[in-house]
Amino acid sequence: MHAVPDVDGTIRRLLHWAGDRDEIRAMLLTSTRAVPDAPVDALSDYDVILSVRDIGPFAADRRWVETFGEVLVAYWDATYPDETHGLLVIGNVVQYADGLKIDFSVWPDAMLPAIAAAGTLPPELDAGYRVLLDKDGGTARLAPPTFAAYRPVRPDEATFQVAVNDFFTDVPYVAKCLLRGDLFPAKWALDHDMKHVYLLPMLEWWIGCAEGWSKPVGALGKGLRRRLPADLWREIESSYADGGMDQNVDALFQTVALYRRVATEVADRLGYAYPIALDERVTAFTQRMLDVGKRSSGARDEPT
Repeated sequence: MHAVPDVDGTIRRLLHWAGDRDEIRAMLLTSTRAVPDAPVDALSDYDVILSVRDIGPFAADRRWVETFGEVLVAYWDATYPDETHGLLVIGNVVQYADGLKIDFSVWPDAMLPAIAAAGTLPPELDAGYRVLLDKDGGTARLAPPTFAAYRPVRPDEATFQVAVNDFFTDVPYVAKCLLRGDLFPAKWALDHDMKHVYLLPMLEWWIGCAEGWSKPVGALGKGLRRRLPADLWREIESSYADGGMDQNVDALFQTVALYRRVATEVADRLGYAYPIALDERVTAFTQRMLDVGKRSSGARDEPT
């Protein structure tokens, strides 16, 4: 892999390009590279917001992204209305052949005044932004970032209990899919639903408890390895498996044990009760289901 261009060089190229184009009125840098003291390495993306007179040409003719190098592959959003202000925006994710990666968001120039008038920054700006270019002073009225967006929020006990309950609804389903030989839904429930939908928020609450709910968490679990104990991270790694039946059964119960450990520690720190009776009831039921299914010659029939 080629070395990614240095930050100063990339920013200079962005400024030179945007400065020469009248249709671009402002440019902001967001995400990790705009957050003081955030961990940045050669693989860190450049997240760039372009404020433009008309997003139409940027959507219709996509060759402008080639300005920054040979495009290896690019993902493009369809034009869509911004959730808060209803203004049409577009975005893309561009991976360049030299290793550079830029995520562009293209906003109409009415967006920045609308945000300023609202008085509240959207999360992508409140998490951190730097003004790279401003031809009309449109960013002058924006509030400064608080860097508070994406911090984990302390759950109340009802939210915690629902989270644990919903995690355990997937446990028998994974076993059922494995007994049927349905690998795709089994892996979806085990590695997406149980881990990303339920385990990841619990890990974020664990981090919130440990760090005083003061620091943001990365999307999709980015950076978790640096913030969790090494033995806990090893448990996470061991909860993933290949396509074999036995390996996935082991991974299922390892995921349950991992969730139990993290959720119990969160409950202890928050003064909540971990629902151990639910855990034991569902875990025992799932083990019986697997034992019976493996002994039965009809284990791949459709269970009801």
